[in-house]
Amino acid sequence: MTGNGLILLMGTILLHGCLARPPDEQDYYHQEILTRDHYYAYPDPEESQTPLEPDPEPEEPQEPGMEVTYETQDTRDEIYRVSKKDFQPKKINKKEDKTHVQMPAKNGSKKSEKNKKSPEKLVFGATEENAFQEVRESCPPLGLETLKVTDFQLHASTVKRYGLGAHRGRLNIQAGVNENDLYDGAWCAGRNDVHQWIEIDARRLTKFTGVITQGRNSLWLSDWVTSYRVMVSNDSHSWVVSRNESGEMILQANSEKEIPVLNELPEPLIGRYIRINPRSWYEDGNICMRVEILGCPLPDPNNYYHRRNEMTTSDNLDFRHHNYKEMRQLMKVVNEMCPSITRVYNIGRSHQGLKLYAMEMSDNPGEHEVGEPEFRYMAGAHGNEVLGRELLLLLMQFLCQEYQAGNKRIRHLITNTRLHFLPAVNPDGFEKAADLGSELGGWSLGRWTSDGIDINNNFPDLNSLLWEAEDRPRNIRRVPNHHIPIPEWYQHENATVAMETRALITWMEKIPFVLGGNLQGGELVVSYPYDMVRSPWKTQEYTETPDDHVFRWLAYSYASTHRHMTDSSRRPCHSEDFNKEEGTVNGASWHTVAGSINDFSYLHTNCFEISIYLDCDKFPHASELPEQWENNRESLIVFMEQVHRGVKGVVRDVYGRGIASAIISVEGINHDIRTGLSLSSGAARGKTYFSGQFILIFILNRFGE
Repeated sequence: MTGNGLILLMGTILLHGCLARPPDEQDYYHQEILTRDHYYAYPDPEESQTPLEPDPEPEEPQEPGMEVTYETQDTRDEIYRVSKKDFQPKKINKKEDKTHVQMPAKNGSKKSEKNKKSPEKLVFGATEENAFQEVRESCPPLGLETLKVTDFQLHASTVKRYGLGAHRGRLNIQAGVNENDLYDGAWCAGRNDVHQWIEIDARRLTKFTGVITQGRNSLWLSDWVTSYRVMVSNDSHSWVVSRNESGEMILQANSEKEIPVLNELPEPLIGRYIRINPRSWYEDGNICMRVEILGCPLPDPNNYYHRRNEMTTSDNLDFRHHNYKEMRQLMKVVNEMCPSITRVYNIGRSHQGLKLYAMEMSDNPGEHEVGEPEFRYMAGAHGNEVLGRELLLLLMQFLCQEYQAGNKRIRHLITNTRLHFLPAVNPDGFEKAADLGSELGGWSLGRWTSDGIDINNNFPDLNSLLWEAEDRPRNIRRVPNHHIPIPEWYQHENATVAMETRALITWMEKIPFVLGGNLQGGELVVSYPYDMVRSPWKTQEYTETPDDHVFRWLAYSYASTHRHMTDSSRRPCHSEDFNKEEGTVNGASWHTVAGSINDFSYLHTNCFEISIYLDCDKFPHASELPEQWENNRESLIVFMEQVHRGVKGVVRDVYGRGIASAIISVEGINHDIRTGLSLSSGAARGKTYFSGQFILIFILNRFGE
């Protein structure tokens, strides 16, 4: 009897030991099923009495200088050496009572310039009291939101169902349109008790400094955690609980489901694994969380994941976030570096009175030349989608440097194209989002203008006017399929139109743009018109333009040259998988939008415009900017080069004079274009656009046609 009992006990211990950590190679679903029925078998983590192996000493950070040093997820313990100082985090006095620590929101993208040298030896679970008495190091996010942390690095005690698994517990993740499917808006535990946890494997020794949490993204349910404790481990078996002078430390979490809450650990903890253990939750809800972890990976050149993820950039650029004043100053610096090919001007003002600055790059800045196409990039229509803003500032610097260095490709592009870059369409919204920073603004803070308008969808709905006219019975007069006039009601002073939108329309009408890209964020895909469905009873329907084959090519030209956009192995950002269309999507088949800038540009002007969604994270940490530049640099250049695809020329009368507003049609394509007008332009330094000029982006349907 005793022998049988001993054998049964040993078998139980072995079984639980095997199930405690499913290997990373197993399918996530199987991991959850294996661990779900046994979570009661795990004892509550206690503080380890015996220290494990000492951790290696972190490298000494370098002094700031002019050179830019690239930083990946695995080298975030080093600081940048840039020409301008980084953002400074606000210093917050720690309260004497540390039993409940909830730090006020601060900019997670800002980094301290000073870093005190770490102690000679760091022991697992130990704190760095001496190193953080005066100055706290601000560590970047591990990358749950940006997907740098893979699904196999996330584990949980139990899950309510697969769509609410640990892989969905990422900061700012959005649920699908139909909840209760595979794409829900958080990790939710299978049971509501204090034994639940979500675990992140950093895959190397890491100095954890903080945790950011949200509740469940849902239209119908209210689920969030109100307090939790933090534990770290080196092997996922022996755990150390974060403590303070009063004992075990319980951190206060969320009071609603969407606003992120940052808790900085009073003293950093060292380990490979970190667990968040909810201790209380909303009384009418369930245990559900979305999280991001702040941590500095410790140097380990022998680590496999470090070698695999290591990336460098040779471009000496200003990799940091720029506020409005700094953005204006950087544009001025680029203009002074390359005065012969650049010009800074503004197209209007925001609701708060900030000027909307743009940069032109051309061999004859300020002058429209016959046969030279006009191209535009603009970013920041949603103020909290910041990556596009910074990429355009980096692009300005890069083009200037490469032009001066004699890069033939860049010189050819600038000599034969008139490029325009508008990095901040909604500067008011950006300033609001930047006040809280890259991790704490949530999903929508700063999206709208200061008067509450979404610029991206604030243009007149010309689609309905066109389609209603085409569907009208006995319509003898041919319906114009291009340059559709703006409705009279839209031009009234009391119309709900943002000042920024009116400035954009004036800019689009003044300059004969041929091709444009609208840089956005929150997804990783390129969207092309139409953005509005034609069937009024549907919310999703592929709605093609007459130039659908051209738009699909333009979208693919960007996506295919991006480092990750067409990667079939990458997981979706939120709930939509765009891999089936090679990283591109028709806007109306994704979600219908009336009055989009892309549709307006196509129907009111000669410009073909697409929306480029640059990353899952709308406001990435400054440490991510070098890698994002590497991801998008080639795509940004290739897309600009597409403006030279097609035909161009001048329509003249019998006397050789250009004919303004002449209509040009292509057989088989029910969308015409018009030649340019002879308009005096202040932006053109008194020059005039040549009447009769046209540039038509065109792709042959059949080889040799």
